[in-house]
Amino acid sequence: MSSVSTHSPWHRPPETPWRKTTRFFGDVLIPHLIKLGIWAWVAFNLGLLLWVLMTSVKSTRDILLGPFALPTHIEWANYVTAWDTAGFGQATLTTLAFVFASLVIVMGISVPAAYGLARRTDRTASTLTAYFAMGLALPMQTVLIPYFVVNNGVGQFMIDWVTGVWDPRIGLVVFYSATATPWTVFVLTAFFRSLPASLEEAAQLDGASPWLTFRKIMLPVARGPVTTIAIITGIGAWNETLLVLFLVPDGAQRTLPAALLNMYYGLQYTSNWGALFAGVVLLVGPIVAVFLWLGRRVIEGATLGANK
Repeated sequence: MSSVSTHSPWHRPPETPWRKTTRFFGDVLIPHLIKLGIWAWVAFNLGLLLWVLMTSVKSTRDILLGPFALPTHIEWANYVTAWDTAGFGQATLTTLAFVFASLVIVMGISVPAAYGLARRTDRTASTLTAYFAMGLALPMQTVLIPYFVVNNGVGQFMIDWVTGVWDPRIGLVVFYSATATPWTVFVLTAFFRSLPASLEEAAQLDGASPWLTFRKIMLPVARGPVTTIAIITGIGAWNETLLVLFLVPDGAQRTLPAALLNMYYGLQYTSNWGALFAGVVLLVGPIVAVFLWLGRRVIEGATLGANK
């Protein structure tokens, strides 16, 4: 004879004033305040960008009399002054070459290294990953003096014993790549570890070598995150200023941010604020355009994984 157990139906606990208050704060008020704060931050940044654009085509008189007023007439000559005074032509070429060389070195090292560390299970891989993570906590200011000494020493050695000439921008590329690599390796290692091992097992069954598996299967799967990391690294190289000021003594060989800083020191005595804001637009404009073009890919690449 089987016994049948009966269960009483579940009843929602009564809504106490405390539960109503906590639900209101957690489900309604706090999410709305967060959304409001985000939109306020977006509006502030958009307003700041529009103000910089507007000020870049105003005369110094209009800026001083009405900083937030519309320009009485458009001063396109501000951009010509900024371009000629700061030497933005040469600085742009230097910046593009610096960004390209840094991306080639950083991504060429980081992607294979991250894949190798993610697929190794021995203690050495864990130790190396920990060392890369430690590199993230190393402030730039702590290595500026060693970088400066090494760069000068290598440059003097090359001049005296090898080539007779030396470009300090070579050291800039090397040292920036050294500071950017730990972050890229750390992030990509975490992504490669999230990929299923069945992808590689299927490739091995088809007779693919480890290098072919990485190049034909794993790298296309990781295209989104790799693109995201490359864009962020490129933006960081474009905006790099501190290393440039320390390692490149010649102002004519410096990148755009350092050229803009030199321009500020020169124009502050002539009070040509319109040309200074035009220089800011020339520096920031390409980055804003790139992010507007590739912003969706950056967001998608940060969350993209393999289809299981």
